[in-house]
Amino acid sequence: MRAVFHVDAPTYLRHALHGPDREWPETNCSVDVWIEIIHSLGLDPTPAAACALSADFIGDQWRFLKFPLEDLRRLYGLQVEEIIVWRPLVQHVEEHLAGGRLLTVEADAFHLPDTMGTTYRSAHAKSTIVPNAIDISARRLGYFHGTGYHELSGADFDAVLRTDDTGVLAGLPPYVEAITLDRVVRRDSARQADLTRRLVVEHLARRPADNPVDRLRLRVEADLERLSAQGMAAFHPFAFSTLRQCGASAELSASVLAWLVEHGSGPPPSVAAAFTAAAVGAKTAQFALARLGRRGRADLERVLRALAAAWAEGMTGAVAWAGGDGGWVDRDVG
Repeated sequence: MRAVFHVDAPTYLRHALHGPDREWPETNCSVDVWIEIIHSLGLDPTPAAACALSADFIGDQWRFLKFPLEDLRRLYGLQVEEIIVWRPLVQHVEEHLAGGRLLTVEADAFHLPDTMGTTYRSAHAKSTIVPNAIDISARRLGYFHGTGYHELSGADFDAVLRTDDTGVLAGLPPYVEAITLDRVVRRDSARQADLTRRLVVEHLARRPADNPVDRLRLRVEADLERLSAQGMAAFHPFAFSTLRQCGASAELSASVLAWLVEHGSGPPPSVAAAFTAAAVGAKTAQFALARLGRRGRADLERVLRALAAAWAEGMTGAVAWAGGDGGWVDRDVG
């Protein structure tokens, strides 16, 4: 089996950002897979969480958090670029792995065995995987997805890699990116902390002008009647797109700020604590929303207002530190 990282699915140890002690051990398919890729390179993915500090609510959902490609380049020397899928996907995967490159591949979670109990063989959902090991003759694939490393084979191999008897790519080509690893940078902790601080300040400068959790609260309250009427079928996608993304953004914000404190250049610990409180508040609100889906209308105003207050406290403290730490907090940064 051709592979970039020599890891084993049953014994793979995920990064602490996916640990059982987290309020939100899962964020989304993009952030989660990047955490494990960076971790597998022997690097700490926590600095990449700086982008959570520019989070926002955009109309009907919390902004889908992704590690900006430029941040990945600056922090780790990773070069990521979309590739043209002009031949069978399986051939692209094999060739890039042979060249020491990884690919991010858009996949249907219906065919991903690690989603057993949620979508595997039961529901179609767009997700992102990163193949790491392939054996075409045995139809086996080792891949990063979600919070860990997994394997699939047989019919799942054929479906995920879009193979058929003609060798022609089946269906609309997926979105695929190449990750070039030959310029990975391993800095000393002081230099990485300085770069991370700069990124945190830049993302704080991109924060929305108001409190995005207030707008999230208004949207949740406006949708209560619909959610009550539609029940749990409506709850899951709504909660994932709103409270889960908000809570995960808050916890990742707390993590990167605490990381800076540990490396001697962060804000007072109370700032990270406020974001942690927001992460807890988002989980409390999600539980209340779940009860709404099962038993009718519930009063979420108190927990949502507390969530907004915790987010505001954390953001105010972070901005005050950034301004007082030689940084700047203007929003006109492009």
